[in-house]
Amino acid sequence: MKSIVLIVLVILLPTACSNAATLRETGTSTSTLVSTSTLIPTQTLPPGVTLTSSPAPTATLAPDAWKLMPVVPAGVSSRINDVFQRGLARGRDPSRFSKIGDCQNITPYFLSAFDNPLKYRLGNQYSYLQPTINLFMGSWSRVSLATHGGYNAATVLSSFWTLVPRPDECTKGETPAACEIRVYNPSFAIISMEEEWSGDLKKYDHYMRLLVDFVLSQDVVPIIATRAEPPDSQISINEIVAQIAKDYGIPLWNFGAATLSLPNYGLSSDGFHLTPGTVEGNYYFDDSARMELGWTWRNLTALQTIDAVSRFLIAHK
Repeated sequence: MKSIVLIVLVILLPTACSNAATLRETGTSTSTLVSTSTLIPTQTLPPGVTLTSSPAPTATLAPDAWKLMPVVPAGVSSRINDVFQRGLARGRDPSRFSKIGDCQNITPYFLSAFDNPLKYRLGNQYSYLQPTINLFMGSWSRVSLATHGGYNAATVLSSFWTLVPRPDECTKGETPAACEIRVYNPSFAIISMEEEWSGDLKKYDHYMRLLVDFVLSQDVVPIIATRAEPPDSQISINEIVAQIAKDYGIPLWNFGAATLSLPNYGLSSDGFHLTPGTVEGNYYFDDSARMELGWTWRNLTALQTIDAVSRFLIAHK
């Protein structure tokens, strides 16, 4: 019976995104597929790994504070510098980053074109980013073991979901997040989770903090992302993400703030999917028409964030 249920769940998992081009959950929540109590059994953590203690909460941010926060972090905290140094000491690769996320992070839509010089155009304004593209060659188009349509902050911490996308690379009982970090050995992890369990923000906050704890316990630098949200959104995860970044002193990729000045906030008419839903031209940063679209800004600001964080840390290693 367990095998039958597992097969059904794996079939249903990708339905959180209607197709690879739309890249946003369409209402099917993976939290409805398994009970909360089974999402993160402690035995799924790698042997010998203990989650770090969550930091004491800092001052609570105002609900709209994220809208005024920088899109790209201006620096990193001393804590993150220490994490990076410990990672280097244990052999983490400073020229690699991993993606941990849902369908907004899959190839070829997210970052992958930077591994092919024929598929992106920086223009004069963003030519300074080329050295960072060169440094992380291979990471841009990597199909992460911790990224899949339908994943959320809970599923990447549960070995129940390690069947996707490449179970042959993971060991028995290993979670998608643990498997990705072990196999690829990155110094950085960009975390973007847009599934909010149909508005259950307490659950979103809980599992995002567990995920950040786990990544930090691996001496990997976590970079967490806000999402494109209309200013009057009834369900906002961005204030939670901003608060987590502040509490932990970790880099924030504030993508949501970058979309506030875009037509319809970078979203298509359904209010869920980024514009446009195709790959072609989403990496042309010298095209004024493309610079009005959500996907172009997602790729640009993610690249800028990776550039800013890695430049600071590598300069101080």
